[in-house]
Amino acid sequence: MTELEPVIGLEVHAELQTRSKMFCACAVVDSTSAAPNTAVCEICTGLPGTLPAVNARAVEFALRVALALHAVPAERSVFARKNYFYPDLPKGFQISQYELPLASGGWLDIETPAGTRRIRIRRVHLEEDTGKLFHRQGYSLVDYNRSGVPLLEIVTEPDLHSLEDIKAYATELRSILRTLDVNSGDMEKGVMRFEANISLRRSGDPDLGTRTEIKNLNSFRSMLRAVAYEIERQTGRLTAGLPVVQETVGWNEATGETFSQRGKEEAHDYRYFQEPDLPPLLLETGLVARVQATLPELPSERRTRWRSLYGLTPALAGVLSAEPAQAAYFEAALAAAGAVPPERIARWLVGELFGLLNGAGMQIAACPIRPADLADLVGRVEAGTLTVSNAKTVLGEMFTTGESPDPIIARHGLSVVEDSGAVRQLVDQVLASHPAQVAEYRAGKAALEQWLFGQVMRLAGGRAQPASVRQALREALSSAENRQPGL
Repeated sequence: MTELEPVIGLEVHAELQTRSKMFCACAVVDSTSAAPNTAVCEICTGLPGTLPAVNARAVEFALRVALALHAVPAERSVFARKNYFYPDLPKGFQISQYELPLASGGWLDIETPAGTRRIRIRRVHLEEDTGKLFHRQGYSLVDYNRSGVPLLEIVTEPDLHSLEDIKAYATELRSILRTLDVNSGDMEKGVMRFEANISLRRSGDPDLGTRTEIKNLNSFRSMLRAVAYEIERQTGRLTAGLPVVQETVGWNEATGETFSQRGKEEAHDYRYFQEPDLPPLLLETGLVARVQATLPELPSERRTRWRSLYGLTPALAGVLSAEPAQAAYFEAALAAAGAVPPERIARWLVGELFGLLNGAGMQIAACPIRPADLADLVGRVEAGTLTVSNAKTVLGEMFTTGESPDPIIARHGLSVVEDSGAVRQLVDQVLASHPAQVAEYRAGKAALEQWLFGQVMRLAGGRAQPASVRQALREALSSAENRQPGL
């Protein structure tokens, strides 16, 4: 059978970090911690006789995302009623955009193992979020705090073909949303959710296969597992000569399987019609230009700048640019670093400091080590006044106490032994204490040089630079005064 190729399109739903909801003045609250049904009113619960009003801040946030994704804003877009019944939708319909979205025709470049790929963006549109259901044994509860929260939907063309593509796209998009400060990216709280449309086709076939849609995936891990399972399931059916049914499926995290929810709806099933209580949304040219002018440096732009100016590897630049707080910390450390190579700052940050943060379950925004103090520490290593080993010890204590390097180094006597005479004294002391090993070295057992080197470093308590010790040791071993009689 001809090899099958996955064809995947993603729909990403991102809650916008506004203070109030999309069409009413209710506060946007943390739906995971706020008391249920306390941030609701007659508008977001859909009581008769109420009128919605558009949240201007949500429109601005959505426009920021659209422009960052190179989408073209529509001068005139329209809100519509998307009619369907579900308990977490109190009005019996959702106010969304369909025929005339806020923006369309964008793209996002992603980095994959196969190189850079461009993913086309079909549409970016505004809508309102639903409530949240809590299923209990034999009954369900509903919390409408989330109902009406501004929700941005970003829909790709079916340009994704692998799990690597999906992960790269979702990761880059999340980083952009956080950089734009329109979404926290905290998927554990459901503020960013994915829906994947998946079909298979024979390689080279321009026609798409029958697709299924996986709903409400709220983590990268769930998304990747669900898509992998669905690709395998569809492959099995097609290989066996069985058809794939167009349907909407859910994902069971416990069993690691998708399950059928309903037949896949088409647009006419939702009976879209223009929201009669809202006029068309008109974007002034001045607003678009003003939002465009205030866009921050995006993650891809930051990576390019760092690689060009500082010579960072793609891997280092990628890790540091993934989160706005990480990028800001790195920039602050660079500003205080003076002549310290940026690449060294980056490696200490990604390797040693991130290790401490991960071990403590802490985000970099709460890091007790100031960027200038990290730069100071790395500068001492580069200048040779602190060994790498002792610098790691100092960094650990800085993380615990929040102190700068100076008091810790002084308290533990960790300054490097810089006097060449003092280093030579340490070497002579070790050679005098181990005459048998020196004799074996003279007899041709060259590997003992490394053992003697370790003894000197141990005697120095980690305060001697390895290069200085190695040079002094070789000079001592080759000098006539250290030769054993008769050798």
